[in-house]
Amino acid sequence: MQTKIYLFLFLIIGGFNLSAQEQKMTDAEIASFKQDVNVVAKKIKTLSTDFVQYKHLDFLSKDIETSGKMVFKEPALLQWQYKKPYNYSITFKNGKILINDEGKKSAVDIGNSKIFARINKLIVGSVSGNMFDDKEFTISYFKLKGQNLAKFIPKDATLKKYIKQIELTFDKEEATVVQVKLLESSEDYTRIVLKNKVINAKIDDSVFTN
Repeated sequence: MQTKIYLFLFLIIGGFNLSAQEQKMTDAEIASFKQDVNVVAKKIKTLSTDFVQYKHLDFLSKDIETSGKMVFKEPALLQWQYKKPYNYSITFKNGKILINDEGKKSAVDIGNSKIFARINKLIVGSVSGNMFDDKEFTISYFKLKGQNLAKFIPKDATLKKYIKQIELTFDKEEATVVQVKLLESSEDYTRIVLKNKVINAKIDDSVFTN
């Protein structure tokens, strides 16, 4: 069960490889960028967005594509609803991970696992953009065309076994996350493209049921 959940958690993050276009930020640009993102992140009370996920496996010639909707409500209610090609939802609520796999329901207490708790914090942070914790990550910052990119390398040895690097791509004007990329310990990675975002619309807690 835990192995399956680990795999699922690592599959819900993604991004593009834009290394050819990357340009390092100056210290002044980093300070300005972080301030813009933190100001916006503090204003986000709720967020809903459509997403398309592409899972890249080195041994496959074509990425695996799935799509659905993500819903977030502060401080830490989060649900990913996969709708195509299958119905699957994973909800983070009250210290638990609630899973609904085509009607088959299960739950895991995050409190029983430090790695689950850390991943939960990571995912919520990646959605809101509030991940600039130098104690947890070694962070580097880059400029792209119309976007900014932050790369996070975990400092925790246990987490690093599963996650080699996380990349958050931000819209330069809105200062919100538009893509997240997770590089696993292998050459595999996953990317999710967020689109049709709606910020601070009313979302009832009943949405976050299993």
